[in-house]
Amino acid sequence: MVEHRTVEANGVRLHIAEQGDGPLVLLLHGFPESWHSWHRQFGPLADAGFRVVAPDQRGYGSSDRPDAVDAYTILHLVGDVVGLIQALGEEKAFVVGHDWGAPVAWHTALLRPDVVRGVAGLSVPPPFRGTRPPLAAMEERFDGRFYWNYFARRGVADAEFANTRTTLRKFFYAASGDAPGAGSGVQPLIDPEHGWLATLPDPEVLPDWFTEDDLDALTESFSQGFTGALNWYRNLDRNWELTAPWHNAVVTPPALYVYGDRDLVPAFPGTPELIERLPDLMPNLWRRPVKLAGCGHWTQQERPDEVNAALVEFLTACSG
Repeated sequence: MVEHRTVEANGVRLHIAEQGDGPLVLLLHGFPESWHSWHRQFGPLADAGFRVVAPDQRGYGSSDRPDAVDAYTILHLVGDVVGLIQALGEEKAFVVGHDWGAPVAWHTALLRPDVVRGVAGLSVPPPFRGTRPPLAAMEERFDGRFYWNYFARRGVADAEFANTRTTLRKFFYAASGDAPGAGSGVQPLIDPEHGWLATLPDPEVLPDWFTEDDLDALTESFSQGFTGALNWYRNLDRNWELTAPWHNAVVTPPALYVYGDRDLVPAFPGTPELIERLPDLMPNLWRRPVKLAGCGHWTQQERPDEVNAALVEFLTACSG
């Protein structure tokens, strides 16, 4: 059974869900998600002999949501992971992340390889720091219409997403492999006059992998709004500045990357070329990137069996 409690780590209180015994595996969710995004992974990973812990990351769910925008930098988020490992009485852990959770996992392995037994990223590939701040680069490339830039404007997306259930229903369907046009490579651009939600399809029936109960759980987790979660985007350029000492550094712990062929993220500018080069760039990439046919952005939810099998194989091999 999955159990819930609150843990103090890195000066914040984090709600965690946990199950199983064995080597610690931290599962880090993305946007707009919560610990519940991993509910199909708990049983299989625990049955395979692992202690599985999924937090609501800072700004999400029942965890603390600091008021200051600059309290959500990548250094804070990595600090939360390191603090959580220690608070759970462990010295090392496997770190697995999806969407925004993937950069947190990758950067934990990059900045603190001494505490990472292995790292896996879903959807978002390993970080290779660019030559320009990302918000500034996307602002110029897409005339301010890329969704990162829209999310980074204080108060704007926060207000648009006030109807929480509708927002989440549209988000999850539009970015899934089930949506019309998924996998087309069209960039997520937003008309600032109309916002984003007006352009997203609203399904009459949810996909099989995302039930009304799942939507209920997610809606409840955003009962205090989206500001804490959106603050992650507002630190993209600040993160670029803070990670300057690691420019051209690579992730060295054993690594696994899994993505869907209908996911919008691997189609971002420059990302397809990066994925193709990963085996040459990553010294300990455990196997070639795993591409899941017909899968959209919500990797572990859309394809739980394939993701669970890949994770169990990877974690077990790295535990030997």
